[in-house]
Amino acid sequence: MRRLSAQLAYLCCFGFAVVAHSETYPERPIRLIVPFSPGGTSDLIGRVVAAKLSDELGQTVIVDNRGGAGSTLGTGIAARAAADGYTLIVSHIALAINQTLYSKLPYNALTDLAPISKLGVAPSAVVVNNQLPVKNMRDLITLTKKEPGKLNYGSAGSGSAGHLSVALLEHIAGVRFTHVPYKGGGPSVAATIAGEVQLSIPVMASAAAHVKAGRLRMLAVTGAKRSQAAPDVPTVQEAGLPGYVYETWFGLFAPAGTPKAILTKLNEGAARVLGMKDVREQLFSQGVEADSSTLAELAKTLRDDTAIWAKVIKSAGIPIN
Repeated sequence: MRRLSAQLAYLCCFGFAVVAHSETYPERPIRLIVPFSPGGTSDLIGRVVAAKLSDELGQTVIVDNRGGAGSTLGTGIAARAAADGYTLIVSHIALAINQTLYSKLPYNALTDLAPISKLGVAPSAVVVNNQLPVKNMRDLITLTKKEPGKLNYGSAGSGSAGHLSVALLEHIAGVRFTHVPYKGGGPSVAATIAGEVQLSIPVMASAAAHVKAGRLRMLAVTGAKRSQAAPDVPTVQEAGLPGYVYETWFGLFAPAGTPKAILTKLNEGAARVLGMKDVREQLFSQGVEADSSTLAELAKTLRDDTAIWAKVIKSAGIPIN
């Protein structure tokens, strides 16, 4: 009984200590890991959110770029950090994709990270060369089923967003295209304009200017809802392919085990930041639509996408690293 009483006393003291820590959090600067090199979209989001979150929390949020190994290097650092709220990470859909794309990871995104809030989404667009005789997604799917593998599509390389988004299209529609990898998203879009390939699925920010100039035809956007950048263009689902959604989501995470009170405080701060007009405008200028979420919603997104991409990567025969 004495031993049990001592254990209960310890647990009570520990619980009070966690609550007290959560109430005074944060008491020192916070490190925000961006697992990509400076200059990219994730880096931009990280810096915009860090600046505003610093004001919301009353402590400096310092961006720490740890690029390398397809974002797995920086993610591993975050996953192994102390679960005290002083190390956070901005990541994106790669968390779900990499669970299958890499055979050996220094972390498990589903168990080693605690979701805080979604930060935004960047939809892509299905674009085709102007000479291709299709006006909508139904035309494209019909043509592809008649001649499997005849139509070529460009991407930034094996395992890139442009590759995986078409692989998902093949998986859901039951069609087959021929993949032509390029050294970057820009060259793959240029190849679509030139007719070297017939279609591609670049991010909206890359496609919009070319579509507006008449150099490409946009058949649909890939998000769950229509894009603010092209409100008159239907989603792939609306255009006749239910179940197809591809959008690069960005999210804020902490190491697993971080106290719920701290996660909630960060979630509330992120929601306020993402509701600011200047923040929404800065993100939108980079093709990202600000979008917050609850802890549970981001956890579900990560869990569901991990399962979906495991099936797509395997069915497409994409090499596992």
